[in-house]
Amino acid sequence: MNDRYDAGYGGDPYELVGYDEYGRPVYRQVPSSQLPQQQGYDPYGHEGQHSQGYGYDPYTTGGQQQPPVYDPYDTGQQPSTPAYDTGRQAPVGYDAYGTGAIPAQGGFPTAAPYDPYGQTSTSGQQPRVEQPRVAEQTAYIPQQAGPAEDETDGRGAPEASERSQREYHTEQFAFVEEPDGDSEDVIDWLNFTENRTERREEAKRRARSRLVALTVVLALLAVGGVGYLWYAGKLPGLSSSSGSKSGTTTASAAQKRDVLVVHLHNTSGGGTSTALLVDNTTTKQGTTVLLPNSLVLTDEDGTTTTLAKSVDDDGSAGTRDALDTVLGTDIQGTWRLDTPYLQNLVDLVGNIEVDTDADVPDPAAKKKGQAPLVNKGKDQTLSGKMAVAYATYRASGEAQNAQLERFGQVMQGVLRKVSSDPTAATTTVQTLAQILDPPLTDKDLGAFLARLSDLAKGGDFKTALLPVQADGTLSAEGSADVVKDVLGGTAKSPDKDAAVSVSVRNAGGTKADTEDARVTLLNGGFTFLDGGTAPSTQATSQVLYSDAADKENAIEVAKTLGLPTSTVKKGKASGNADVTVVLGQDYKPSSS
Repeated sequence: MNDRYDAGYGGDPYELVGYDEYGRPVYRQVPSSQLPQQQGYDPYGHEGQHSQGYGYDPYTTGGQQQPPVYDPYDTGQQPSTPAYDTGRQAPVGYDAYGTGAIPAQGGFPTAAPYDPYGQTSTSGQQPRVEQPRVAEQTAYIPQQAGPAEDETDGRGAPEASERSQREYHTEQFAFVEEPDGDSEDVIDWLNFTENRTERREEAKRRARSRLVALTVVLALLAVGGVGYLWYAGKLPGLSSSSGSKSGTTTASAAQKRDVLVVHLHNTSGGGTSTALLVDNTTTKQGTTVLLPNSLVLTDEDGTTTTLAKSVDDDGSAGTRDALDTVLGTDIQGTWRLDTPYLQNLVDLVGNIEVDTDADVPDPAAKKKGQAPLVNKGKDQTLSGKMAVAYATYRASGEAQNAQLERFGQVMQGVLRKVSSDPTAATTTVQTLAQILDPPLTDKDLGAFLARLSDLAKGGDFKTALLPVQADGTLSAEGSADVVKDVLGGTAKSPDKDAAVSVSVRNAGGTKADTEDARVTLLNGGFTFLDGGTAPSTQATSQVLYSDAADKENAIEVAKTLGLPTSTVKKGKASGNADVTVVLGQDYKPSSS
């Protein structure tokens, strides 16, 4: 590093006095009276020639001898020719390189041997010039201890003090420890082992957390599912009528239901079909309950009758009250639906789709063998006329329940096509221009059909057949699934002894005649008893009674079956029946 001004060279009027806190050199101007004489600089350190002494400047006029200058190649030996000695001077600071002392004011620095480590050479005796000590600013090299004050004895600092100034101290060095390859390998292995163990422990903790979370979720799902099934009354084994399970019965009875009875009147072929439309607003479930015509009811005067006969004789109000008594339910209204209105209703909703179970001939066909009006198959599209024909169709020798189930299919198909909007459904009902039985109104019927339509479209609608015994009564266990679970009531059939019991024995050779007679008698309010099949056939039918008090009942039975009164005779009745009927070949079923 070369400073701008270097005192002692070329008579520069400025000399270095130290460094500031940022390491920059500090100079001062030397008075002209104290400037030393110029001495030539020999970059190669050659001694003077032709009797010139040490420090000879060939370019200086007059051959004036100059004091020796700084020589970087000086070995510390004194030249053979003595040089001019200016005397020893007291230092006041360090130069820019930290190798020599800065002379006091008025003196010329004595060149010190070059030391690359910042120490002056001690191999040779340096001349001294005694000067009074001047308090000047002392410069310091960063991170290096400054020079200590010399203890003088009048001639200058002793050699021991000078050497102590040049000694290094511990704080001047920074020690670097050499890395040990083996220790690094050991540290790496320990880190690897520690990280691997931590990863295993973390994996175990995550697995335990996931297992706990999965267990909690499954437990919540199980509790929620059981709670829903309990609320809906669908827990297995809790729907029976035993006293130990009254809790489920109570829950089912507490559910809110809207019930409407529908009577389909066949205006062309005769007969009726009855169903209950149930909207369970608690469980959001819709149901069509089909009621067989043989269901035994009790009239207003306490006499027994059947559902079919009650519809014809007692009308809507009487039949509704009788059904409430038998089923233990609460019916809000009656919808009398004649076949022409059913046809118009299907046409208004835009036809229906039904899975038909039989080929239905056209009732208006004049010749046999014509193509059926309704074909058997799945997803059959039925118009209004086709829907009426299918809902009222009953094949020869077929039970009445088969026709009743077809009616239920048509009703569910209609509900799927009716609008779910109460206003639109009410408009459809009003378009029928049908006079409804009070207290049912167009608005009430429209809103009720809209709710059922929403359930039917969502798949929350089903059809159930009310199980009825052969004598038309209900069994507590057999009808529990429908009466208790669907209707929320309790079955209560009239006393069997209240109706006239009729035993029917088939002697006509046609097995279907027995079933037809059973339905006809039940619809007429009689109690049916199966008398079996006669060993031989006979041409004419007979109606027998054993007690004279039952003669009128026997005549009524003959009229109900379509037999002439001449067939009524006093004879031996079979079993515990009040009247015995022997069907001959002259018996004509009511369906033919």
